[in-house]
Amino acid sequence: MSISLKIRNHFKTSLTTQQKQKLKKFQALKFRGLQGFIYQILFGSNLKVLSLIYNSDKWGTHWYAKHYETHLAHLRKKKLNILEIGIGGYKDPQDGGGSLRMWRTYFPKSRIFGIDIEDKSCHDERRIKTFKCSQVDDDALEKVLEEIGQIDIVIDDGSHINEHIIHTFKFLFPKLSENGIYVIEDLQTSYWQSFGGSSDNLNRSDTAMGFLKQLTDGLNYAEYRLKNYEPTYFDKNIVAIHFYHNIVFIQKGLNNEDSNILS
Repeated sequence: MSISLKIRNHFKTSLTTQQKQKLKKFQALKFRGLQGFIYQILFGSNLKVLSLIYNSDKWGTHWYAKHYETHLAHLRKKKLNILEIGIGGYKDPQDGGGSLRMWRTYFPKSRIFGIDIEDKSCHDERRIKTFKCSQVDDDALEKVLEEIGQIDIVIDDGSHINEHIIHTFKFLFPKLSENGIYVIEDLQTSYWQSFGGSSDNLNRSDTAMGFLKQLTDGLNYAEYRLKNYEPTYFDKNIVAIHFYHNIVFIQKGLNNEDSNILS
């Protein structure tokens, strides 16, 4: 049995709900710097374990950590600016923040930023800074970007409302660094009517998955046999899109390969 599975099973069986809440608050407010140092030494390259010990839902509730490792492990030791949308804990200012600390430990040279519609400033610490901001407030986002500077990785774990997902992507993706990565979690809401999704029409452009599926055609825009077609910004600046269960990784880059049409 892997170490991450042992930890997950131990947490599930040995801690009551009340104990888990106390552990969250202890991790949020006590000895965070020391914790990060110790966890980095012991588990620094194992995102699954870090997710569990920091009470992030990216492993155990969801199974995203293995995909993050696939796409981000080669960037661990680089100096990056990483922005996560959605800090967790809802209206409780002391709750949430687990993923921010997970990223802080996994990326030992990077700065980690988080935005949330609630005040989560109690989670601020060395290399972590939070902002109270809606993901669909362009003016507020612009001010956040002015303070952060260049963004290298964006992770949308925010409202999961389809309209918000698409709006935020259209605003933030052009702000990414030249070879940045944009991640959207919890794409299951693309099929849920309560979040503006649909299970009846899977090609609706106003759902997150419908919108993203349209972007995949743009990877091949050089092959379009259309007169006077003007490639979009996304056509020209997305080089890869990786879909997994409920999560997508969008790789930014210059998509300028010529057509290989033979006749």
